[in-house]
Amino acid sequence: MSGNTFGTLFCVTNFGESHGPAIGCVIDGCPPGMALSEADIQGDLDRRRPGTSKFVTQRSEPDAVEILSGVYEGKTTGTPIALLIRNTDQRSKDYGNILQTFRPGHADYAYWQKYGIRDPRGGGRSSARLTAPTVAAGAVARKWLKERYGVTFKACMTQIGDVVIPFESWDHVPHNPFFAPVADVSVLEDYMNALRKSGDSCGARLRVTAQGMPVGLGQPLYDKLDADIAYAMMGLNAVKGVEIGAGFASVTQRGSTHGDALTPEGFVGNNAGGTLGGISTGQDLDVSIAIKPTSSILIPRDSIDVAGAPTEVITKGRHDPCVGIRAAPIIEALLALVVMDHALRHRAQCGDVKVETPDIAAAGRG
Repeated sequence: MSGNTFGTLFCVTNFGESHGPAIGCVIDGCPPGMALSEADIQGDLDRRRPGTSKFVTQRSEPDAVEILSGVYEGKTTGTPIALLIRNTDQRSKDYGNILQTFRPGHADYAYWQKYGIRDPRGGGRSSARLTAPTVAAGAVARKWLKERYGVTFKACMTQIGDVVIPFESWDHVPHNPFFAPVADVSVLEDYMNALRKSGDSCGARLRVTAQGMPVGLGQPLYDKLDADIAYAMMGLNAVKGVEIGAGFASVTQRGSTHGDALTPEGFVGNNAGGTLGGISTGQDLDVSIAIKPTSSILIPRDSIDVAGAPTEVITKGRHDPCVGIRAAPIIEALLALVVMDHALRHRAQCGDVKVETPDIAAAGRG
């Protein structure tokens, strides 16, 4: 299987399976001299890890990260950084009933047809468990970008199933299990309790931003910053749609209002989502994603077995009724990886470019 490495100069190779002994990644291209310890990474992993509330999978993993290489006396050396996260709470017997069948909505059938072999335990390589190494690598990128440019990343849930979540303040996001930007999440709790009792699942919409962005990251034509953002987000399990800035709302806008006017004081609006011509403008990167309903549900569904005969599948085990609930730290990490890679590429090609036109202030949505 190929396709496990992301990035051009800041390259992250992801390895492992959901029920294997460990998962992890190797980061190639991190600049030397940055202070780095497990504590710099663990906080983001703790925000993503399973078992943190009754609304997510009850698989209990500490997700404790180990730095195996690339750091000497507390600083990065410029050599590959190997990060390891051991699996400790596998329950492979839950998947014994799907050894010869394919779960609807999962990658089982496609994997079988492509490789002629698959690991059914927890989804194997297609499991969302493999997002943990992505979050770990993203934490390294976030630290460098914060120290070098002052860039920060934050994400929130804006819709879960039928429930649209109004934006009140980023301050609320760390204080509820939904990463919701509202003070009162009782409506979301009631919705998810009813969903769990029904044995069904739902999708979600999330928003992620990068603030404090430098101008000039990204390259036309095929390496546009927004194109790579979309590529990265679509690499996340269950993502079915990506919007940059105004996104699909651009369809009903007029050119007279969609184009973000420039003034000496700054941009007026951010319909572009922080990129023009695939290059960062210094405005906030503003991205939204749509996540499909969890495919692992307790409701019986029609499928086939490996012989092509009809059968019925019930997916047992411990699963998120909405995989979007734990997605906020993951999409922050993915956006950080894209920005980090483009920052290094920009430094390599255009690091000595100077213009007299001043940077103008960014306009965000709060």
